[in-house]
Amino acid sequence: MVQRNPAASELEPIERASRDELQALQLERMQWSLKHAYDNVPHYRAAFDAAGVHPADLKTLADLARFPFTDKKTLRDNYPFGLFAVPNARIARLHASSGTTGKATVVGYTARDIDMWADMVARSIRAAGGRAGDMVHISYGYGLFTGGLGAHYGAERLGCTVIPMSGGQTEKQVQLIQDFKPSIIMVTPSYMLNIIEEFQRQGLDPARSSLQVGIFGAEPWTEAMRAEIEQRAGLDAVDIYGLSEVIGPGVASECVESKDGPVIWEDHFYPEIIDPETGQVLPEGAEGELVFTSLSKEAMPVIRYRTRDLTRLLPPTSRSMRRMGKITGRSDDMLIIRGVNVFPSQIEELILKMPKLAPQYQLIVSREGHLDKLDVVGELRPELSGKLAEHETEALARELEHRIKTYVGVSTKVRLLAANSIERTLTGKAKRVIDKRPKIL
Repeated sequence: MVQRNPAASELEPIERASRDELQALQLERMQWSLKHAYDNVPHYRAAFDAAGVHPADLKTLADLARFPFTDKKTLRDNYPFGLFAVPNARIARLHASSGTTGKATVVGYTARDIDMWADMVARSIRAAGGRAGDMVHISYGYGLFTGGLGAHYGAERLGCTVIPMSGGQTEKQVQLIQDFKPSIIMVTPSYMLNIIEEFQRQGLDPARSSLQVGIFGAEPWTEAMRAEIEQRAGLDAVDIYGLSEVIGPGVASECVESKDGPVIWEDHFYPEIIDPETGQVLPEGAEGELVFTSLSKEAMPVIRYRTRDLTRLLPPTSRSMRRMGKITGRSDDMLIIRGVNVFPSQIEELILKMPKLAPQYQLIVSREGHLDKLDVVGELRPELSGKLAEHETEALARELEHRIKTYVGVSTKVRLLAANSIERTLTGKAKRVIDKRPKIL
């Protein structure tokens, strides 16, 4: 493995600023962001007024705790463009991710937002050891998902040569890595293990490839997985964090010289940790739910956005900004399956639209090799149990698989059982999610 520790001259001044300098910038930008949201987004004006607060009330960073939260429901209620703070004519790009219903979570960017986003991903790649002139192989998905294009623009901003491979076609992934010889790969960690295994299937040693750095995100992963990837692929594996509602990838990223948790780029994204039950801000180092306030976004500012990710804030090490610990879970029922956000309520909504299916179901999540696998178990309505031919039941299952792939974006295997086949609890409710994946430690 080749590690490139940056010289102080390679860092932006804010990456080595004092805490006082950083907090002064955060306060100035936070005051602007709150006013921008209040003046231009009807939802924020109404929410602030209902909470009895005004942007002018923010005198210190601690005053942010007085302002109301934003969550997935806020985005859903204002679908598609109700949270935009600029006219649609100024929106340069739209991205979207799956929401808790059939409607996507939509985010918008001005040209300046895209510039900032590219800067943050470029900063993240540089923190991972990348430099201008490096070749970057991008295996995140392109399209409405923020991963591919976010990584692409950031790599170009840093001055890298980009291979926009996107996901899938594992044999071709290996072929291009062998032929083009990139030094950096950006991909989900689970898919990286698939690429490693494809190298080996072809009789190639992945540790002898050109790859020196892997920048992995879009799903939780363990220190054990980091160690396995580094040992088998002979590269430095670093963690990048982001979510579309806040900007996309590049909200935080690890530094290759320390690999001790993603550094939050606090000059643009202000973090808090709250008690998920009470909403109270917790002290530094305590584990709770991660909340972000955007400090510079024009098109769609987010104020105290509840990510539902459970983690803790850690003191600065390689940079002047705080780090986030490994995500240990979620404070809601969202699942992340191969980088796709999946809510049980999404599956339920699709089941309820099929009149031959009962409203009982289970989602069984497991790991097949290195990739997550989602099985959906449903029931036929009582009046149809035993009356449908096997091929008719199979056709219903395939139809539900198709709808889930179309509207949620994840491939599943559906099994349909007779009525009352799914075990109920003492309250009569079926246990909706059975997660058989290894726990993250």
